[in-house]
Amino acid sequence: MSTSYDLAAVAARLAMLDLVSEAVTTERQAAVAAILRAPRSTLGGSAPASGAAPPNPQGHEAEVLLIRRSERQGDPWSGQMAFPGGRREPADPSLYYTALRETEEEIGLDLAQHGRFLARLADVPAVARARRVGMTITPFVFALDEPEPPPFQLSAEVAEVIWAPIAPMARGQSAARYAYNHEGNVLDMPAFAVEQRIVWGLTYRMLEMLFEVLGGA
Repeated sequence: MSTSYDLAAVAARLAMLDLVSEAVTTERQAAVAAILRAPRSTLGGSAPASGAAPPNPQGHEAEVLLIRRSERQGDPWSGQMAFPGGRREPADPSLYYTALRETEEEIGLDLAQHGRFLARLADVPAVARARRVGMTITPFVFALDEPEPPPFQLSAEVAEVIWAPIAPMARGQSAARYAYNHEGNVLDMPAFAVEQRIVWGLTYRMLEMLFEVLGGA
């Protein structure tokens, strides 16, 4: 039987995961928010500021929020597709709080008010330009249960927001390759093709982690 990716089924499978506590580490830390919602079949177009998205062809299967990072000098992930999130600040009491704070700062969405926490996934070592950068990233998964959250307010760090159906990615229907030029060597990287955009690198790895959990839960 094919795995169901409607929001209720996804939330039920994630609820079966053991709760992971924060590990002690000397590395820098960051957190991101993988935000899921039920499809909005009546909306059209991409979602630079309003949260609108093309109709989900599956009709009922969950969508995940992705941002495209602005082109910024000095940002090793400049221009890439990503989840909202960022580095943990000294005043942040937890990585969960970091994910909430960074999401509100980057896209104006208050997950404490409009989101429902579903799960914490395993930490991912941060890699930039094919090298470890001495930082771990923790993905937190949330659901939006409201018919429509407030319009997004994008910071200068975010160029656009899109909602992408997760089923085509999870089932391999959106599989693609990305030719990454690293110091003169072209690396053939696994990726997802989402609305003429390529999702690769760390975000690809975190999505794969999520799909592995959903497939095995």
